[in-house]
Amino acid sequence: MKNTRQPGMRHGGARVSAALSVFTLSAALMTGVAIAQDSPPAITIGQIAPFTGAGAEFGEFYRDGAALGVEHINAAAEKVLGGPVIAEHLSEDTNTLPTPAIEAARQLVEVQGVPAIIGGWSSGVTVAVATSVTIPSEVLQISNGSTSPLISVLPEDRDADMLFRTTASDALQGVVAAQLASGEIFEDYKVGSASTIFINNPYGQGLSNAFARAFQARGGTVNAQVPHPEEPQPTYTSQLAQAFQGDPEMLFAASYPGHSATFLQEARDIFGQTTWQFVDGNRSQEVINAVGGEDLEGLIGTAPGQDPSLPGFSNFADAFREAYGRDRIPPFTESAYDAAVLIGLATVKAIADGHDSVEAITGPVLRDRLRDVANPPGTEIIAGDPESIAAGVEAIMNGEDVAYIGAAGPADFDDNGDVITPIAIWKYTDGGIEDLQIQSPEDIPEE
Repeated sequence: MKNTRQPGMRHGGARVSAALSVFTLSAALMTGVAIAQDSPPAITIGQIAPFTGAGAEFGEFYRDGAALGVEHINAAAEKVLGGPVIAEHLSEDTNTLPTPAIEAARQLVEVQGVPAIIGGWSSGVTVAVATSVTIPSEVLQISNGSTSPLISVLPEDRDADMLFRTTASDALQGVVAAQLASGEIFEDYKVGSASTIFINNPYGQGLSNAFARAFQARGGTVNAQVPHPEEPQPTYTSQLAQAFQGDPEMLFAASYPGHSATFLQEARDIFGQTTWQFVDGNRSQEVINAVGGEDLEGLIGTAPGQDPSLPGFSNFADAFREAYGRDRIPPFTESAYDAAVLIGLATVKAIADGHDSVEAITGPVLRDRLRDVANPPGTEIIAGDPESIAAGVEAIMNGEDVAYIGAAGPADFDDNGDVITPIAIWKYTDGGIEDLQIQSPEDIPEE
């Protein structure tokens, strides 16, 4: 049986519209006969991504990942329904900060009338947008990169059920990071004490706390957990001085590229400390360019994983590289793709259920069908496989159950809108980044 959470009733909630045609009329001029051919209603979807600010390195990847998802779902809809189900994919810049992100989301919701938004990447952005824009407006938000544990229990979403994500909570990553630091994963890698420096938002706070709890549970000592501002700073010497009190063996850095690029240089040049452990937020070419590959080479970190053994990820990666000529795929690019495909599949389900106009396909309508197209049981729809996606669209239109197996892993949403995905352990090489191994969800303890 599908997981069909029944959300509480919401009052108010803006109803949005889009001036899009829901059918085309073709004229057979030679015979003088006009034949009306129906095509499906096609919604506009939005995306918020970090094109500038501390996460600017990643925004274009997330935009392109979502665009590929739109392309794949529309190709399937064209084949089965005779037309696309997503008319337009609009992306706006968050500047990797809450206030600009809120304005970007308002533009998408209030001006463009989107019923669904992909993003954000930063948990601080996602929470701010959810509480200020998408939840009050009853717009579905599917985050591709926000990993804060807060998102699972966000009070404003408890009854609304309008916030989902296609990547795992840092409750998992924090445990794997602690396992790594305490020597449970590699025999030749172990520290007894650590301090954390983290971006002062739900992402950094949640990941620092998750790591600290799990590391202490394994006998490790956490000297300090030190926050730094979301806005990039010219120097972090005061935060580093606090973090290095008591001479911890290792600095756990839970931050973004625009911050890490500066404070890692200062940790090395001012404090003479180069024993660092990383997370997804600083798996970054910008960090390599700033710090230098020679000082980063061999250092390791964790990130929600890109598991090449998953057919969905392999399919996605091949299609993404071919479409955009990218030489790398940063974490959460594949989950942006998944978010776009899932919104498209939920739209198909809405059409199958009789919602035959753009105006009828609202955020709550999509929300109420998201688990129907994502969660097992049902015919599996494999990410990145055009034939599988088309077969899934046909199955939905035939009233059959389907389950989406994403590029990031199975999109099996729980009552909180969370999924569970693998966690990768990766390392810096001299000028690059490579994965060392993938920790499957079933191999990760609760803490």
